[in-house]
Amino acid sequence: MAQTVVIGLGRSGLGAARLLQASGHSVSVIDSGQGELLEAKAESLREQGIEVRLQSPFAIDSFRPWLDDVQRVVISPGIPWDHPTIEQLRQHGIAVDGEMAVAWDALQHIPWVGITGTNGKTTVTHLLSHVLGKAGLAAPMGGNMGVSAADMALSLQQQSAAPPDWLVMELSSYQIEAADRIRPRIGIWTTLTPDHLERHGTVEAYRAIKRGLLERSDQAIFNADDPDLRQQRRSWNGGIWVSAESAQPDGLPADLWIDDEGWVHEPTQRLFPAEALAMPGSHNHQNLLLVTAAALQIGLSPASIEAGLRSFPGVPHRLEPLGRIRNAQVFNDSKATNYDAAAVGLRAMRGPVVVLAGGTTKQGDASDWLAELNRRACAVVLFGAGAEELQGLITTSGFPGPLSLCNDLSAAVDQAVQRAEALGASNLLLSPACASFDQYRDFEARGDHFKQLIHQVQSGSN
Repeated sequence: MAQTVVIGLGRSGLGAARLLQASGHSVSVIDSGQGELLEAKAESLREQGIEVRLQSPFAIDSFRPWLDDVQRVVISPGIPWDHPTIEQLRQHGIAVDGEMAVAWDALQHIPWVGITGTNGKTTVTHLLSHVLGKAGLAAPMGGNMGVSAADMALSLQQQSAAPPDWLVMELSSYQIEAADRIRPRIGIWTTLTPDHLERHGTVEAYRAIKRGLLERSDQAIFNADDPDLRQQRRSWNGGIWVSAESAQPDGLPADLWIDDEGWVHEPTQRLFPAEALAMPGSHNHQNLLLVTAAALQIGLSPASIEAGLRSFPGVPHRLEPLGRIRNAQVFNDSKATNYDAAAVGLRAMRGPVVVLAGGTTKQGDASDWLAELNRRACAVVLFGAGAEELQGLITTSGFPGPLSLCNDLSAAVDQAVQRAEALGASNLLLSPACASFDQYRDFEARGDHFKQLIHQVQSGSN
């Protein structure tokens, strides 16, 4: 029987293996690691009749037992699309896909909203799913955050209820490049700034991956306030362009915008006040417009969209309010895993802020982030593997406030609380500007730990 081999026992690999087996495929899984946690995951699959081999690296030799029978290999998002083993597999006539392509095969009968962008895509995904849900449409979200697309497909296969009206999918560049047959009904592109260059090599390659998704979408929606997207605008034939800044960004008319009185407008009418969304920052006005444009395309009324916006509770780890410590409002922005996202979070702050930053540093232009630190931060507390590198950048930028280095987030929170009280800061902000993998499995785990530490301070137990 033709064999499908899934690479890795991460979230996407587990989902893909189970979905493929439930769809009638003969499935095996290989993973290069070992240890108790992986053994437990492997055993759960074996109990379902799926063969699992640990300590098997992603190399052609690991496929020798099945090479004549393997028809398809499903890779995890962490494997580069130009990995030499992928080319060797193709030379043997073996198809290579990502988990998202497997999910698309099972879910393409349901209309997708595909949401991509360097920053903003998680907020837009949560907000659109919420607005559609409040309007009475079943529109679960998943993909790059929350439930994996494969797990979503498996769950929908196993339930007897009617399928959802829409699927709201966050799609990363890693997922898109390994699933180029995805064709969303609506595609949304939030922003584009240099990111993942260690993977994609150039901004041009990174941009081309995201552009491909929008070109395959039946209706494309763009953020005209993003400099890179605005520069591309004349190369697109149509699409819906939104702007929180102007009715004519870059001299071309917007299809949806916010006027000087703070109202959301389309060419024929004004719809509702932008303050319907309580989240701070101009970037969230852009997110509001992208969601409104999609919701209008789906058929919602302005009143229904406004009601959904007003009832939105916010996004975990994305400028998530955590209450106060004395006079300082505390925000968890653990999702800010690069300089650009961290700069956006800083711009949303009103009044002086104590910033906690650190983790595994990424390539990218830090100049905007450093400028915002100098403009808004009264103190910076650094932690984790990248603390000394960030210290060098911040010191070189001429930052005038106190700058502290800590080994971990717990010590950083203690230091930041002391700084906030001593300096009379209005805000205390976790905005790492770094990946989390030096000390946490993901940014969610980092944000959850921060919330726990803040709660301890608020309850007086720290």
